[in-house]
Amino acid sequence: MAFNSFSDFIAMGGYGFYVWLSYGLSFFALIILVVNSVAKKNKILKNVEQRLAREERIKKAKNLEGTL
Repeated sequence: MAFNSFSDFIAMGGYGFYVWLSYGLSFFALIILVVNSVAKKNKILKNVEQRLAREERIKKAKNLEGTL
């Protein structure tokens, strides 16, 4: 093992702050990316549903116009 103890592992030879900060920021960025992607996907799906419903209403209105 490269480190003699767990505290040496956490300290990373004096660079622990920078190492763990970079891990933390990377993890935070990945979480933000996932949350943003899910939110955008849900927004796109909602827009598609609204568009389909609108097209269906327009189609029904045109059919009713033709019968009058």
